[in-house]
Amino acid sequence: MKYDLLQDVIQLVSEFEQEQLSHASYGNDLKGFMSWVANSKASDRERTIAWKGMENGRSAESVISTLLVHLNRYAKNYSRSVLIHSDFSTQEDYIYLINLKAFGEMTKMALIKKNIQDKPVGMQIINRLIKHGWVKQQDSVTDRRSKMISITDIGLEVLEQHMHKIRQATQIVSADLLPEEKLELIRLLQKLEAFHHPIYLSNTPAEQLLGQAYQQLKST
Repeated sequence: MKYDLLQDVIQLVSEFEQEQLSHASYGNDLKGFMSWVANSKASDRERTIAWKGMENGRSAESVISTLLVHLNRYAKNYSRSVLIHSDFSTQEDYIYLINLKAFGEMTKMALIKKNIQDKPVGMQIINRLIKHGWVKQQDSVTDRRSKMISITDIGLEVLEQHMHKIRQATQIVSADLLPEEKLELIRLLQKLEAFHHPIYLSNTPAEQLLGQAYQQLKST
């Protein structure tokens, strides 16, 4: 019987005890040991991660922002394949339909905000969907000033015709990430979403937006 794993654990415990002797940063118990192991591995990961411009002072925040922009553009490139041999004009056409199918009827502004778009652009998309007969609008029973938008049978049929390619384009974006990596990425992206979405919903004027967002960041 091999005891390699046990020997590795004993070695880790020994290293933990030595560090505790020099400066006790963790509790001298199992919880403290587990925290020390987790932080030690995090430090190891940080030492192996590098990026272009790092040696010239390029920040991690700059890299994250750039990579998110790039990923969005890659996704849009894949979506162009969905548009071929379809009546969809843009990726947003079928995304609006998917949201209406998943969440049911909603006001025009609710649909636009769900897709994080400006009102003029969102209205153009909705009007295009109405023209095709893929969605329909009717007066809201609670607010006559609002129009409720819902997907039609024709819209459901068109969406179903292209769902295979849409699913393929969606799957390609996450590439070869392992299942646990996908879950971790979801967790991190949801954390970013939780910070940014309330700021977006506040409809802060552009000249004040950056200051408000930065102040919010510093207060967290």
